[in-house]
Amino acid sequence: MDNSTTSRNKLILKYPTTWWNNKWREGLPSGNGRIGALVYGAVKDETVMLTHEDLWHWGRKDELPDVSYTLPETRRLMDDEKYLEASWHLTNALVDRGYKTELASRFPVADLRLTMECEHAFKQYRRSLDMETGEITVTWQDGEKRYERKLFVSRAHDAIIYEISAEGQAFNGAIRLAFHPTDEPNLVEACKEIEASVQTKGKGDYSYYAARNDDGTDFGAVMRVVTSAEDSAAKAQDGIGFQGATRVFAIVKLFVKGDRESEWNRLEAEVSAIPTEYSQLLTSHEALHGPLFHSANIELGGHREGERTNEELLLDAYDGEASTQLVQLMWAYGRYLFISGTHEEGYPFGLYGLWGGDYQLTWCHNMANENVQMMYWHVPAGGLMDLMPALIRYYESMMDDFRENARKLYGCRGIYIPAGSTPGIGVPNQIVPVIMNWTGAAAWLARHYYESYLYTGDRALLVDKVLPFMREAVLFYEDFIVLEQDGQIKFYPSISPENTPENFMPTDGRPLAHPMPTTVNATMDCALLKELLTHLIAGSREADVYSDDIARWEDMLMRIPDYQVNSDGAIREWMDERFDDRYNHRHLSHIYPIFPGQEFTREEHPERFEAFETAVSKRLIGAQTGWSLGHMSAIYARLGDGNKALAQLDILSRSCLLNNFLTLHNDWRDMGVCLNMEEAPIQLDANMGWVNAVQEMLLYVSPTMVKLLPALPDRWPSGKVTDLRFCTGKVSFEWNREEGTFRAELTAERNTKITLKLPTAFDHYSISGYNVTFTSSTLGEGFYDVMMVKDGRLVITV
Repeated sequence: MDNSTTSRNKLILKYPTTWWNNKWREGLPSGNGRIGALVYGAVKDETVMLTHEDLWHWGRKDELPDVSYTLPETRRLMDDEKYLEASWHLTNALVDRGYKTELASRFPVADLRLTMECEHAFKQYRRSLDMETGEITVTWQDGEKRYERKLFVSRAHDAIIYEISAEGQAFNGAIRLAFHPTDEPNLVEACKEIEASVQTKGKGDYSYYAARNDDGTDFGAVMRVVTSAEDSAAKAQDGIGFQGATRVFAIVKLFVKGDRESEWNRLEAEVSAIPTEYSQLLTSHEALHGPLFHSANIELGGHREGERTNEELLLDAYDGEASTQLVQLMWAYGRYLFISGTHEEGYPFGLYGLWGGDYQLTWCHNMANENVQMMYWHVPAGGLMDLMPALIRYYESMMDDFRENARKLYGCRGIYIPAGSTPGIGVPNQIVPVIMNWTGAAAWLARHYYESYLYTGDRALLVDKVLPFMREAVLFYEDFIVLEQDGQIKFYPSISPENTPENFMPTDGRPLAHPMPTTVNATMDCALLKELLTHLIAGSREADVYSDDIARWEDMLMRIPDYQVNSDGAIREWMDERFDDRYNHRHLSHIYPIFPGQEFTREEHPERFEAFETAVSKRLIGAQTGWSLGHMSAIYARLGDGNKALAQLDILSRSCLLNNFLTLHNDWRDMGVCLNMEEAPIQLDANMGWVNAVQEMLLYVSPTMVKLLPALPDRWPSGKVTDLRFCTGKVSFEWNREEGTFRAELTAERNTKITLKLPTAFDHYSISGYNVTFTSSTLGEGFYDVMMVKDGRLVITV
């Protein structure tokens, strides 16, 4: 393999994991979508945390009481302008009925712990992650010995593969499976029951580990260790020790929701059938991992070549700018995390991926008022649609809960999806007004459903899953919305996640998270319904279904009120003027019509675009988070401002980025860049947001339009993009502004009809191709109307 390519896609660190006592936060992650491994990488005592996608606990699902009677009462309170009382009315009704559903939490299966003798002080320490293979390597020098540890999680064998060597020299140590301790003092007592259920045993080359979950099922692991040492033996507590080994090789398989004895027998048989040649196993894994990772590629020019460590790249960012190398690595890393942390038949990618290192982590659930969506924005254009079914399957599995929610909370047909959920718990759980009174989750998720059809062309998916989901989302709105005297739709209660209007903020400066979020006609609610209806009508016509409903939906669409502009020239966050805009907030929900929505382009409504741009620019930096900076970057890209888009990633890189490049909710150092939260929890939505923001700067895609280099920053003078996607095909292009060269190639995978916008930075385009027709568009210079049949190709050069 080309060494330069490998170097571009490798993270290299000189410093070991150190974070407080939560060392897992700075570990290096590997995974196959089902099981994960997080390598802490210490020289003497290395820990590898082992995780499984389906290991959850401590959830509680109560029967949802029927409190639908509260909706007319809430509205009467709002009509009387008793907004705070109205805000709590539904929530208090559930609390008064003793409703206490709690979401489950993911937690680790176990730790693999390696202890080795250290004869001298270490030097030349490195730990690295090769994203092209998912292989984690730790190396160091100890006297005359050069140690190397390697690990990856195999897609081919669904196992953790681990090897330790010292260039043929002998070394001593021990390897074992052990309980993963909590780092949270408040959880020590709660974890004692799990720890008390732990059982370990050894037999020959095998070690066995099991513990009991709160549902009565067992989870655990089987490890086989093969060493070159003459003296090695398995023991129940100490694992397998080795003396004078020149190579130690381990295979670990995990189980959940089983009986320990039967699962141990099953996994022992599976492990015994796996070859013990590390390179052979890596090759078979790479054959599955590689095509996913390389489904698209971005190379940004203008940066120094050669090995640069994470620490060096972060120090550059702290001086003010994320280097082009860091930007490119972060794009690749977000994709790596995504393909390593979810799979087609599993759960959606979560806020910790597969690598949450404690037993009840902050926001360790699927949150659909921003976070879930952000983690999937990059998927269609990034060529990762094979992993999208997990999202649809997850929400489809809880449709009965969602229907019951709509009926019992609001007396409506259709579905109401609570913002937070975990597997099997699709009923309300965060019993606070800012969550309970927000009705937009289903409509927002419907965008991902519809994009799944647009990018795959799968008609069965459209008819069987996409349109039925969207129809049930609209059924809810048909019963929920109210018509004003002028015939326009009125949303109330209405929430703009998770903001409070400025004139309802406490005047005494009390630090309340969500003082009074419940309003009338939040801009986002109107935008979501408009998009949902537009897609449902178009999809229904495409599939020739629901023909009797289309006229009614079109009438609803016409009754949605227009967006409003405030006295600052910014799009109002609440269209009702009784609610004043508050700029000191992280969410950007009211920008939805232009991102992530695609209601119109700048070419179609330049003045309206300016109002959205004003609204974004007025957001205060001290209120932001890691994920909101990624969101803001994508918005600026949609606005065509690549320099401002990249500036948001600059801020993110020096505020919410750990040295292993995992992103955080906020800056833990109180540097004034974003809101303060001492815990600073990991949130990988910002990693995914970074991926999307980079793609948005390079490519704009809608069902009808493709823009090449729509928001190219000045700091990217050259680059190359390979196999990004538009809805019906793929596109590759490269540019060099200094040389004045540009080349693009679009290939149709299905019949294609789009408007193509070429970059304004280049002149005198030459356009050719086969099975394609193109004409100048009425939208103006640089726009072309393009039609291609399947396998058609369009080539543009300067």
